Amino acid sequence: MSDLLRLSARPTEAEIDAWHAVVTDAHAHDTPAIPPPGRVETAGELTVPTPHSRCVRLAVPHPDSARGYAAVASLRLFDDGPRRTAAAVEQLAVRPGLRRRGLGTRLWRELRGVLAEERRTSVSAEIETGGEGEHFAGALGFTCALPLVRYVQRVADESAEPRLPDGYRFAEWTGTVPAAHAGPFAVVREGAMADMPLGEIEGGPDRWDAERVTALQSSVGARGGEILTVAALAPDGTFAAYTEVVLRSPDGIRARQYDTAVSPAHRGLRLGHTVKARMLELLRERWPAVREIVTTVADDNGPMRAVNKLLGYRPERSVGVYQLRLPSDPFRVTPGPSGTPGPSGTPGPSGTMGGTDTRSGA
Repeated sequence: MSDLLRLSARPTEAEIDAWHAVVTDAHAHDTPAIPPPGRVETAGELTVPTPHSRCVRLAVPHPDSARGYAAVASLRLFDDGPRRTAAAVEQLAVRPGLRRRGLGTRLWRELRGVLAEERRTSVSAEIETGGEGEHFAGALGFTCALPLVRYVQRVADESAEPRLPDGYRFAEWTGTVPAAHAGPFAVVREGAMADMPLGEIEGGPDRWDAERVTALQSSVGARGGEILTVAALAPDGTFAAYTEVVLRSPDGIRARQYDTAVSPAHRGLRLGHTVKARMLELLRERWPAVREIVTTVADDNGPMRAVNKLLGYRPERSVGVYQLRLPSDPFRVTPGPSGTPGPSGTPGPSGTMGGTDTRSGA
């Protein structure tokens, strides 16, 4: 287990299988009650680039070569926008039977070297509170920059009726935003995200235009998943609110909330509740096998927590975006704690941190 492997942008089917085996092994041990990621999801993440960023993916070979990898790690490097000097550890997973052997630390040291070479000023990861990942990150100097709670909604249990104010209407699509909507959709996304809760995370919200929203939604399908969007259009035809839900694998039973946002000019009209209620109806029609929707919400996002409570979301577990500020000398690499186990993994969708309702306003 001495040689670290660096995956190419086009991993082989065998490399995808080996990576997926580590992720699902760690997932089954750490969060057995939560449906694991599907192989399609893993393959999509490893083979389809995330828009406006690059990924560095590392693997530690298993001592039994027939079992592929012992541990894996993925680092996302943002290439533009407010976070162009930041990075995110999207995954760091160690097989349960091989923990406490320094594998997570070894992967971290290599990632830390990449961060130095790229002259990044901070790195973050979404981590479960109270687990091995939090212990590992804390020993490396990470601190919680944005507390979150993960919530789950059982699709069969809710039947809220979507009621729009007079003059408003729905716009809905499956897959990539239609070209005619891309520009107006980017406008509401840009405006609604301006006050998104970021805690102490370095940088600000991404800047959005037609190209960026198209690339984000297109990447979901390219990775083998599906994305549903429900928007509310104001009487003048502008976008007032929207919500997105993603199914990362065709056989998945748990969908993931991406963004929900309401334009500041249209808040107080229950549009956040309305588009999410309509999404429930649409989801039942398009994905009848889906049982749950999962989302994370910042602790200080009172309006969105209130909307989700009305829709029957229940808390599942506490998580947080943990951040490490990197030293002013980018080539000073601080070793991690020897023998500390790595976290089970912190996957996040394109353009978001963990699939979140992080936009203020209802």
